[in-house]
Amino acid sequence: MKEDEPRLNVYLQEYNQLKQEQTQRIGWRDNLLYVTLSLYGVVLGLALGETLGDKAKNPYALLILPWVSLVLGWNYLVNDQKITAIGHYIRHTLVQKISHHLGSEHPSTDSILGWELAHRSDRHRQHRKFKQMIVDEITFVISGIAALVTFSGFVSPFKHWLIATLCGIELLLLLGLGIEIVRYADRAKGR
Repeated sequence: MKEDEPRLNVYLQEYNQLKQEQTQRIGWRDNLLYVTLSLYGVVLGLALGETLGDKAKNPYALLILPWVSLVLGWNYLVNDQKITAIGHYIRHTLVQKISHHLGSEHPSTDSILGWELAHRSDRHRQHRKFKQMIVDEITFVISGIAALVTFSGFVSPFKHWLIATLCGIELLLLLGLGIEIVRYADRAKGR
């Protein structure tokens, strides 16, 4: 047994821990979509339930949707970024450590933990990631903006400065979230 064998075991344990965290974050991130859609249904039911003509039951409830979009969208984005960061660390740092440790036995770092590169190299990845970015924008940004537009169709937000200010803040924060979603979208292929 080599004297460096414990170091390799540490690297492999680190890999296992990182993959465990990544898997948990993927589950949490993906469930946020279902939670978001469920909350939208509840709030829309509260706001628009028994809508009569152009009168909503409780149009002010629509002002909750942008906050739901912001809080859950930001949480989704942070988890997605951590998932990406874990993958980046594995592909760029951990693979190099393991490769260096193995020395001449494995001259190609691409063959070490190959799945970490393989799933990022398919020819449809960029198209799929672009579509996912669009879905994220619709789910977390466009839906919040649609709630603001719908609210302004029922109640003129400009009649009261506090409501107008709240709507303006919500709109600006939603636009900021939209920019961050585009900024953090990992559409790159390969390493």
